[in-house]
Amino acid sequence: MAFLDIFRQKPTKKPQIFKRTYAAANTGHIFSDFKASERSPDSELRPAIKSIRSRSRDLARNNEYAKKYLNLLKNNVIGEKGFSLQVKATDSIGKLDQDGNQRAESAFKKWGKLGNCTVDGGMSWIDAQKLAMECLARDGEVFIVKHRGASFHDSFALEFIEPDQIDEQKNERLSNGNEIRMGVELNKFKRPVAYHVMTYHPGDYDYATTGKSKKHVRIPADKMIHLYDPHRAGQTRGEPWMASAIPAMKQLGALREAAIINARIGASKMGFFTSPSGDGFVADDLDGNMPIMEASPGTFHQLPNGVDFKTFDPQYPNNEFDAFHKAVLKGIASALGVSYFALSNDLESVSYSSIRQGALEERDSYKNMQKFMIDHFVRVVYDEWLSSAMEVNSFGIPVRQFDRFSEAAEFRGKAWSWVDPQKEMNAALMGLKSGVLSLSDVASQYGKDVEELTSQIARDRDIAEQYGVSYAFEPYGANFNSVDPEITGDDDAEV
Repeated sequence: MAFLDIFRQKPTKKPQIFKRTYAAANTGHIFSDFKASERSPDSELRPAIKSIRSRSRDLARNNEYAKKYLNLLKNNVIGEKGFSLQVKATDSIGKLDQDGNQRAESAFKKWGKLGNCTVDGGMSWIDAQKLAMECLARDGEVFIVKHRGASFHDSFALEFIEPDQIDEQKNERLSNGNEIRMGVELNKFKRPVAYHVMTYHPGDYDYATTGKSKKHVRIPADKMIHLYDPHRAGQTRGEPWMASAIPAMKQLGALREAAIINARIGASKMGFFTSPSGDGFVADDLDGNMPIMEASPGTFHQLPNGVDFKTFDPQYPNNEFDAFHKAVLKGIASALGVSYFALSNDLESVSYSSIRQGALEERDSYKNMQKFMIDHFVRVVYDEWLSSAMEVNSFGIPVRQFDRFSEAAEFRGKAWSWVDPQKEMNAALMGLKSGVLSLSDVASQYGKDVEELTSQIARDRDIAEQYGVSYAFEPYGANFNSVDPEITGDDDAEV
């Protein structure tokens, strides 16, 4: 049998079918419209950056939710008082240099007053922080030139430049090996060495006094603050933070506009008069060439022979509009990184636990933004001011002590009050008693520093003694027990 087997036809081997290990890489008809890009971050951003930035600005001007988003960032990341400075430089024996620290803090506060910190004199330091925050979110990046000169307070001031003046169309390879990408000159390590700034705003159509030819000024990187949040390695310019939400925000705005107009038309027009021959209707007046009849409350009209009345009753917006609007807005809030109830001002059916959880997650996002602003903007400006102020002997400390006062500088952002302050305060007291929290932990939750807190309490005691007023309580060392919060019902009750 083995000999005859050689004459038998061997079955053909069927090709092996491999199943894709990643469903996300499928290329069937369901994913036919899913076109992904393999381009570098700069290649993707360059042709789109101008359009995205312009649309983001348009929404900031005309869309209520875009404006609310920017206000949320300014109110929560920057706050009413901006980032506060606390200098904790020590002397040669390791004790706080209270006199030097106070002088540095006072001098920086004076420089931050209205008219001192910017070259045009139109902003205070808090105004500059808020503008930087808004431009960063709306435009995706901020360019600030650091100026030195005797005409400025402490010989230092800032100048804000819109991203439009950093010409994204200027791209070339230089003879020294550097490369210009979208107006930013980079060395071989992709480190910015200079910025090529147009001498005029390209959109300044009504007030341009220069010719149409582009003129650039090369500003070294150490004179420029380029503030942006890169999303990919090697990204040279920043993208607007609202980029992923722009389509939905635009379409939702158009839907709301159409619904409002439709409701207005429905409330204005009652119906139409029709007749087989197209005549026979005696009008009270004409709207252009259209005959109309005036209607007053409590009146009835007899129609001419052959004339019929057709009511006009548009049903939109209907009951489904609100649910659909909420669903779209929740997606927009997710894209922007803020909570739905904060963006929409919709507190319907919100419980204490849900609003607390949402607030905590949102505040973690704001804290990350605060850290970013401190590292990339606030501290950079402070160090540059400190160097300049010491060089001109603004507050009596020589420039050789720059490192001591620079490294000891701490900045704190805005803190938030809690949804239920009584419960949170009792939780803090329990944490202090059990030893799992320190006074520094508790003070930081309220945007304060222990040194600042204790010195403030000491000053309050001195003022009370001066006027013969006694405290009704005594912090630190008193046998103080937390008071159980009043039972008002279930924590998950609607607020």
